[in-house]
Amino acid sequence: MSIRYQADNGLNQLIVAATFRKEPSIEFKTAQSAQLDHSAQLDHRDDVTVLRRAASEGRILVSHDKRTMPRHFASFLNEGNDSPGVLLVIPQDAPLRSVVETLVLIWADNTPEGWQNAITFIPF
Repeated sequence: MSIRYQADNGLNQLIVAATFRKEPSIEFKTAQSAQLDHSAQLDHRDDVTVLRRAASEGRILVSHDKRTMPRHFASFLNEGNDSPGVLLVIPQDAPLRSVVETLVLIWADNTPEGWQNAITFIPF
């Protein structure tokens, strides 16, 4: 299985666009295309819903949400769920080039099991 990404609603869309420019064959689903954005529903999609959707599709979740995502991710795992993993882009204004290069490197390495059930802060 290859590495695929899911952006949460708060992820800077420049990251998704720049990643596609750098490597057009990467599967990187936006929150909007997954119907996880605010405009798709009147209510805000909570972290657990986003984690469940990403896990059900075998996608590593990419987020900026360092405030609530680690806690919800731990609860998600403690409930017996598995996740392809979470990549937290911290700080939110991290250099775009570094973030994109890290995402492409992770994708190119193509070892999804190395990210399973883990939160990793990027860029490294």
